[in-house]
Amino acid sequence: MGFGGSIFLIALGAIFAFAVEADLGWLNLAVVGWVLMLAGVAGLLLTLHFWNSRRRTVVAAPARGDRVVTERVVPVQGEPVVQEYREVRRPGGTV
Repeated sequence: MGFGGSIFLIALGAIFAFAVEADLGWLNLAVVGWVLMLAGVAGLLLTLHFWNSRRRTVVAAPARGDRVVTERVVPVQGEPVVQEYREVRRPGGTV
């Protein structure tokens, strides 16, 4: 339903419950207003619940240096040792 739809139902229900004094005979507008307000509050709570469960993200801190060295690995006997690194380019084209 969303925030807008929920707030609209709450406002429309408040208008029917507190501001309109019409007698339709078979329909009580005050009860209709309260039902609309309760539906709006339920929709608002559900929307808040789903928005809160969706916003859980992990933020990683940026690397501090110009090079990030991966974990050192013990080489196999007789193979050359290669050290891997990643260059971080800064805006402006400099390394």
